[in-house]
Amino acid sequence: ILVTFTAFVRIVIVLSFLRQAVGTQQMPPNQVVTSLALFLTFFVMGPVVTEIKDTAFTPYQQSEITDTEALTRAYAPLRRFMLRQTREKDLALFVGASGAAPPNTPDDIAPQALLPAFLISELKTAFQMGFLLYIPFLILDMVVASVLTSMGMITLPPALISLPFKLMLFVLVDGWNVLTASIVQSFR
Repeated sequence: ILVTFTAFVRIVIVLSFLRQAVGTQQMPPNQVVTSLALFLTFFVMGPVVTEIKDTAFTPYQQSEITDTEALTRAYAPLRRFMLRQTREKDLALFVGASGAAPPNTPDDIAPQALLPAFLISELKTAFQMGFLLYIPFLILDMVVASVLTSMGMITLPPALISLPFKLMLFVLVDGWNVLTASIVQSFR
């Protein structure tokens, strides 16, 4: 549920792309990447979780509503969040594939169509962000490789020289702050 209904997928993929782009295969470690992704997911999903707690969990806990009503109320904020992040093209794909009639309102969209559409929309967005993240580091790698080749140092691996420059570039632009802000702001 955490992976498929929330912002976790996008966040963890973008952080993994960062690690690959910089060229540090194990830095930060998987536990740190996953922990950061979880905390950012909690931050992004905070308003949705608060609404679920207020409209579904608390009334259910106080025996004011049934379990079926609680699930229905809990799904509504989650549905709104997923619909905001889902591309119409992806949604149309799964609505059409399910053989259901086109929905008249967002409330008519079946969860069987919304959930996979949300997931592939998240994957596409994460890969787009990852691509944009990769570009400056790729350019730096190409510049270092060109300089080493022009100097006749073809046996020296360019990654050995470019890694400190990539780390310095990331630190100088305050990369963690910029990346985290970009990820959080990507959820509209």
